Amino acid sequence: MKTELRRILAESARLDVPIDTLADNDDLYAAGLSSLATVHVMLAIEDEFGIEIPDNMLTRRLFSSVDSLASAVDGLRRSQAAA
Repeated sequence: MKTELRRILAESARLDVPIDTLADNDDLYAAGLSSLATVHVMLAIEDEFGIEIPDNMLTRRLFSSVDSLASAVDGLRRSQAAA
């Protein structure tokens, strides 16, 4: 999953540094992630994983790192599969 998230970030986030230079817990905002880019990233994640990210999850914390995105996607996939 993190490989797919890194690909999405490389394609959609327009970071100041290459995504492969960042650790999974590095701050994506410090790496240049903008609020506009988060929208592109969100849409790509929803499309890639077949999930819908609820409005209440759309916070700066969600997009803060590869780890936080992976955790959210995993949780959403589990809850949507159980529904």
